[in-house]
Amino acid sequence: MLVTTMNDVPGKQIVEVLGVVHGIIVRTPTITQGFIGNLKNILGGHNQAFTDMCEQTRNHAYEKMIEHANSLGANAIIAMRYDSDSVGGDQTRANEVFCYGTAVIIK
Repeated sequence: MLVTTMNDVPGKQIVEVLGVVHGIIVRTPTITQGFIGNLKNILGGHNQAFTDMCEQTRNHAYEKMIEHANSLGANAIIAMRYDSDSVGGDQTRANEVFCYGTAVIIK
């Protein structure tokens, strides 16, 4: 599946637009990520535990978007974007990532 943030694919023709596709994931840190991440918050500096959690969430949302596009018969996704937010209170904080784009058929 070709995925691009551009609105077209140079050298290719969009023959059909299938619609918006998306993947959304809400993930809370594992016990280890939460413990190490919160400890790092106290000490300051780069927080690798939370960085890893965000990267996992982003990858999972991307995979879900591709699954959605495949289910429509697309062979490409254009105008792909990410949006993210924090969900929940201090005790239940989670990372939400929304990945979306336009499913198309190119030739």
